[in-house]
Amino acid sequence: MQPRFFAILTALLLGVLGLGSVAVTDWSPAAATSPAATTAPGGGAGARPAAVGGASATPTGDPAVWTRSTLRNKMMAEMDATDPGVALADLDKITKEKPYTVRFCHPIAHELGHAAVKRYHEDFQKVISFPHETCAAGYLHGAVEEMLNASTQPEVDLLKLCAPQNTGPCIHGVGHGTMFVAKQDVAKARDLCNKFTSDQNRIRCSEGLFMQLFGPDEEDEQAKANLPADKLAQDPLYPCKDQPSLFQSACFFYAPTFYLSSHDYPNHPEVYAEALKWCLNGKASGGAADCSRGVGSRTMKYNLDREDWAAQQCATAADGWQRKACAEGLVSYYTVNYTDGGAAGRLCAKITNKEMQGYCRSAGGLSRSLD
Repeated sequence: MQPRFFAILTALLLGVLGLGSVAVTDWSPAAATSPAATTAPGGGAGARPAAVGGASATPTGDPAVWTRSTLRNKMMAEMDATDPGVALADLDKITKEKPYTVRFCHPIAHELGHAAVKRYHEDFQKVISFPHETCAAGYLHGAVEEMLNASTQPEVDLLKLCAPQNTGPCIHGVGHGTMFVAKQDVAKARDLCNKFTSDQNRIRCSEGLFMQLFGPDEEDEQAKANLPADKLAQDPLYPCKDQPSLFQSACFFYAPTFYLSSHDYPNHPEVYAEALKWCLNGKASGGAADCSRGVGSRTMKYNLDREDWAAQQCATAADGWQRKACAEGLVSYYTVNYTDGGAAGRLCAKITNKEMQGYCRSAGGLSRSLD
């Protein structure tokens, strides 16, 4: 296999990705927040108690526990009453106050982007005039998706939409949009990504493409209907091994998204360790390390409020190279969500396993010993 650009450009590309894949299971946290509450009957180590339904509202009128649907409804109502900037600012505030909402904020931001394009009659510059970095630039991704979906010449417009800056998040959004245009047909979407003239932008486009494949937007019934769920379930790491080398890394990286969601990760925390074993199916095609990084990224995304537990899942891998790759994924997502310079150091300080802590500090550009 040719050297993969994804590995070379890891720091840049992971930041671009947001690695925020779209979880397809609605989830709410346990009512208990004590660190001691890490087991549940029949749930295995680290399982959360069942989500409490009908939680009473707070004095502000917000629910005590957010779900994807309640948060989505609030954001859409806010945008209807004001503008995308107000809704995105509130979404950012909520995700920082309630880290568990990061699990489903990216697809909500996608939906805000779709709605904004329709509201402003496809005036893309108006749509993106609002700050849109919230939830790994999900709003921008959704806006680009909607613009391409409405285009009569998507193969032409995809090259114009992000110009002249051609920033990573925008090109990543184009990748999402190619799957809308191609109706989840990977080969057709890949042909659209190949319209870009540089390998870097083709890779960025492929990241959005495979993120959309393995986690289609829940509000897009057509995309879900076109999802090749039977093939994804039957053929480990489908369709990554059959992709051109330039597209394989992103495919392997996002493949765990579907594996985790289809194995009900909210109620079966043991599936994170199982996903690392599943990634070993990519050894022959050279994708096991990228897949393991993807597991680490998803593990952190879905467990942002219990960092040490997430690291413990990476530590279950039998081989050091896989534990290291998984740790790199942990750091990548954590630093995407917390963008300040001290984020990696804070994460590593919370990891109690010394080997995993060392991998964390290495991945974060830090020394392998605590300061």
